[in-house]
Amino acid sequence: MGLFDFFKKPNFMEMLEVCQNTPQSKLIDVREVDEYQQAHIPNSINIPLSLIPIKIQDYVNDKDTPIFLYCLSGARSYQAQSLLKKMGYTNLTNLGGLHSYRGPFETKR
Repeated sequence: MGLFDFFKKPNFMEMLEVCQNTPQSKLIDVREVDEYQQAHIPNSINIPLSLIPIKIQDYVNDKDTPIFLYCLSGARSYQAQSLLKKMGYTNLTNLGGLHSYRGPFETKR
């Protein structure tokens, strides 16, 4: 491990592939509804950061379910990860921000 590897963030696309190949995993976009509707990763679930405490159990009952989080820059997904950890969720990965995503987008109007 090199000196600067400590500061290296996980590769968004590699971790997204892990998510897609992990049975029962959930890909959660924590941006606001209007942001999600403009463009999001296919098969992602939109739960805005402010609604995580209320809505997470609608999608994830088992607190050991692999959950992969993303937002626009990585800041809100980091906050969501911290919040979910406090709520007892154990298998959390912050993918970071959409600026690192290299794939097709879906839109909802």
